Amino acid sequence: MKRICALLLTAALLTGPAAAAGETAEAAQPALDLSAASAVLMEKETGTLLYEKASHEKLEPASVTKVMTLLLIFEALDSGRIAKEDVVTVSAYAAGMGGSQVYLKEGEQMTVGELVKCITVVSGNDAAVAMAEYLAGSETAFVEQMNRRAQELGMGDTTFLNCTGLPAQGHVTSAHDIALMSRELVLNHPGVREYTTIWMDSIRDGAFGLTNTNRLVRFYQGATGLKTGSTDSALYCLSATAEREGMELIAVVMHVATPSDRFDSAAALLNYGFANYSLTQVYPEQVLPPIEVLLGEQDTVQPVLDHDCTILTHQSQSAAVTTQVHLPEEVSAPVEEGQKLGEMIVYLDGEEHERVDLVASTGVARLTVWGIFQQLLDTLLFLPTHAIE
Repeated sequence: MKRICALLLTAALLTGPAAAAGETAEAAQPALDLSAASAVLMEKETGTLLYEKASHEKLEPASVTKVMTLLLIFEALDSGRIAKEDVVTVSAYAAGMGGSQVYLKEGEQMTVGELVKCITVVSGNDAAVAMAEYLAGSETAFVEQMNRRAQELGMGDTTFLNCTGLPAQGHVTSAHDIALMSRELVLNHPGVREYTTIWMDSIRDGAFGLTNTNRLVRFYQGATGLKTGSTDSALYCLSATAEREGMELIAVVMHVATPSDRFDSAAALLNYGFANYSLTQVYPEQVLPPIEVLLGEQDTVQPVLDHDCTILTHQSQSAAVTTQVHLPEEVSAPVEEGQKLGEMIVYLDGEEHERVDLVASTGVARLTVWGIFQQLLDTLLFLPTHAIE
């Protein structure tokens, strides 16, 4: 899994020291015109919170619940436990789900890929339960997995009681927690975009049309998803993702009075983020030289960055980025792939920000006794005559 070295430079930089990663200083935030009772804006790569409004208030998420359902599905897909071509047989229980649905029939068969499309595009409750049963045997067992995964992600405001978001007393989460699970999904399972960016499609050989419930997919520049939700008690909710110039943002709004206000509020958050923040990829200022390997089957090994380093900066900052590389002249074999060889120190405006390991791009085995003898013999044979007199 790609790890990201991140810098948090939030709006707090305008008035004081930078906040710790994952925090914001609400006093320094702009007065955005949001209709949402609760909201969060997060940058995907670094996980930095760029804006918060009552971000930990526990509210009903409606079908935004399905972000976690999709996360578990895509973790199974990307691990190879299931495949998009797998055929799922719909149970009577799944077929009986109310709310948003694609009207699955008991005994109907549909592929995993088609069911995922039904979940992401039209928020099919029946499709979500069919997938939950396919993955865990029952919705109850699947919900246990949802809550366990939520705990692993640090979603302390969340309790899931179903995989759909249908009203249930005590089924709650927060804008903060929705941002966390949304980030996990879009950061580590980019294949979800194949479905979340669909505007119109169909199932059952074109007999049943699908139109995305997230109108930002069509009308907002760079929209990449993610999930809408609404019930009478939750009102209108949305986790919206969009990408511009290599930066993807996650805007979460909850308990909004109308569908229009829901999309307007999410768009306002995204607009604020794109207008005020940018990402910079950090690389060594010079090409990294190969390092000599003593007694190795190869003479040298190439150092590379252990992971990408990305700096998030506010437009008010000069963001002068410099680097300093520390590498040895030689190492002894054996060298393992990924072994630490040195480090790159990253400075922002002259102050140390991060240290990134420089590691071996490949492994280098140690020479055998015969190999050492052969190397020594070759060296002697190629020495000038006067050197061995």
